[in-house]
Amino acid sequence: MIEVIAAGPLMTVQDLGRPSARRYGVSSGGALDAFALAAANRLVGNSPNAAGIEITAGGAVLRLRRPAIIALTGGDLGASLDGRTIPLWTAILADAGATLRLTNRYAAWGARAYLAVAGGVNVPVVLRSRATDLAGGFGGMEGRALRAGDLLPMGEPLARMVPTVGQYWPESARPAYAADPTLRFIPGPHVEYFALGTLVALAAVNLRISATSNRMGYRLEGLHLAYARPCSLPSLGVVPGSIQVPPDGTPILLMADAQTTGGYPVVGTLISADLPLAAQLLPGDSLRLTPTTLSGAYAALYTQAVALARSPESSEGDLLVALAGAACDCGL
Repeated sequence: MIEVIAAGPLMTVQDLGRPSARRYGVSSGGALDAFALAAANRLVGNSPNAAGIEITAGGAVLRLRRPAIIALTGGDLGASLDGRTIPLWTAILADAGATLRLTNRYAAWGARAYLAVAGGVNVPVVLRSRATDLAGGFGGMEGRALRAGDLLPMGEPLARMVPTVGQYWPESARPAYAADPTLRFIPGPHVEYFALGTLVALAAVNLRISATSNRMGYRLEGLHLAYARPCSLPSLGVVPGSIQVPPDGTPILLMADAQTTGGYPVVGTLISADLPLAAQLLPGDSLRLTPTTLSGAYAALYTQAVALARSPESSEGDLLVALAGAACDCGL
């Protein structure tokens, strides 16, 4: 079991979501930074789609009630295990009763950390996924954010745990996380509804994520995109990454929990390979947008897929075991 002592601003159970359920009007959902979760799962010997815990902005305290291999990826939220700092993007061994704390952002970027445990978080499967759908109120832990007192069951590891200890995911094989990232988008189907030069203007300014942003979408402040003419569109399919523009002119970057259809003009769509970069931003953070081509999007996605398919590297396993406070005989 994983016991939640404190949950911070938003902590949920997530896997890679429900893309096949979009046909029913259900959000694809899942981890905002799908790369980070998949890498964490690879490090502990899980399938990439195993359920883990998405921790937003820190303030979380978790207790492991049994020995476990764990990995923490994504942003640096000041993680420690039993009071000792632990390395990110690394498989470590935690003893029974160990307490994991994440305080807050320590770097210039980093919104979300992903905790994977060997065997995964074993909550019920709903529509082929264990991910939490906050809007629908299902999946994860009763369809809601985690809170103090929750107990999350852990599945059985796929293999013996100890051989994976000390594996780490090198920085060269991670997305290009950064403060104020430049995110690439493909021009959308409704550019003609906006003034001439809108794409140039969109790429020329720093945009700030509004305080009203959430897992459904980021409102981007800093540029008003006025319609060139009145428009009334029938609802059309939208996906995470779509950049919609409502009548007030404030662009909205749709994220993992976005609806499946919308009626606002779409000025562009963020490429899939850059969604992890967007996922590591908080309200108040800045970003830039730059147009790219479909071939550029495919190339970036291929490069990311190759990086995710690589084998983790090894480091000083014994040192990391001791660092995690599990150098004793844990019965493994």
